[in-house]
Amino acid sequence: MRPLALVLSCVSLATVMAAATAAVAQTRQPRTAPTIRLTCAEAMDLVKREGDVTIAIGNAPERFVRSRNQCDFSEIAELRFVPTRDNPQCPIGYRCREPGFEEWNW
Repeated sequence: MRPLALVLSCVSLATVMAAATAAVAQTRQPRTAPTIRLTCAEAMDLVKREGDVTIAIGNAPERFVRSRNQCDFSEIAELRFVPTRDNPQCPIGYRCREPGFEEWNW
């Protein structure tokens, strides 16, 4: 009976590990094209269409969202401007961030 229990536990562990690996593989990877290659309309459309997208801005990837609904409850949505091919200050979407102490409305 013990060898059967050992085999079943190994199979269930392998199944859980495979599911976890698949979940990690499905996480969004940052887009490699910088926004400077897109027009402002294309960049805004990308965020609007995806709703929640990570784009490489300069050397670091940054997360952009369509609206406040994609932020965590404790975060605020801050309008973000990035350089694009046709606009140095394109309002691409919002960035979710934790507010600073001075920003809380006491």
